[in-house]
Amino acid sequence: MSTHTTPWPTGTPCWVDLMVSDLERTRSFYTAVLGWDYIDSAPEYGGYFNALVGGRTVAGLSPAMEGMEEAPHTWDVYLATEDITADAAKATGAGATTVVEPMEVGPFGHMGQWTDPTGAAFGMWQAKEHTGFQLFGEPGAPVWCDLMTADSDAARSFYTQVFGYSYQDMGDEKMPYALFTVPGQDMPAGGIGGPDPNTEGPQIGWSVAFQVDDVDAAAQRIREAGGTVTWEPSDFEYGRMAVATGPDGESFAVMTPSENM
Repeated sequence: MSTHTTPWPTGTPCWVDLMVSDLERTRSFYTAVLGWDYIDSAPEYGGYFNALVGGRTVAGLSPAMEGMEEAPHTWDVYLATEDITADAAKATGAGATTVVEPMEVGPFGHMGQWTDPTGAAFGMWQAKEHTGFQLFGEPGAPVWCDLMTADSDAARSFYTQVFGYSYQDMGDEKMPYALFTVPGQDMPAGGIGGPDPNTEGPQIGWSVAFQVDDVDAAAQRIREAGGTVTWEPSDFEYGRMAVATGPDGESFAVMTPSENM
């Protein structure tokens, strides 16, 4: 995978962003860890910054909105849609709860946020000028998004009703996991699974993994920049990965995929 300059197929994870308590601190952290540059924010968009790798957009950062200063800091994952009004109606009809009603974001597109019936938050993005990730599966850019939930069967049913996902089972009874593919596409777009029985604490929600050339070196950069490595670098079937938290405690993964991913 490499550059992508057109809107992503409906249902595909197409964007991630993060509300932060200290923009300069967080910008510096991800520059040190992933090599990000930034596009200066226009005042009318509330201090929102697009992060760049090689001049192409890969993620967003914004200050906390008024009244949400104490909200948990998590990477939000947005799923592509060609018609946010219609897909919002599908989502609420299938049991989702609206968090942010669909709204226009200037010339860039339309966004909204919901929680699915399992309690996991997700967004939708209908692209206009801003098509989402312009770089994917390259160092510094997202390489994988998935959902971990205590009720993977309910989640799979919900996302099939809304986006038409089909699934390829990869897990087992102890830790269910399935790759999902969106209609009209051949390659999996992400995954839905159950929590890891070997890891304590809640593991509910959508998450993002960013690609790096060397996971162990990235883990060291995370520590040096003030983050915490919560899952030490380890190999798995599709590459090598570590899990970490950033300046606001937000969880993310760094990953070097294997050739068979």
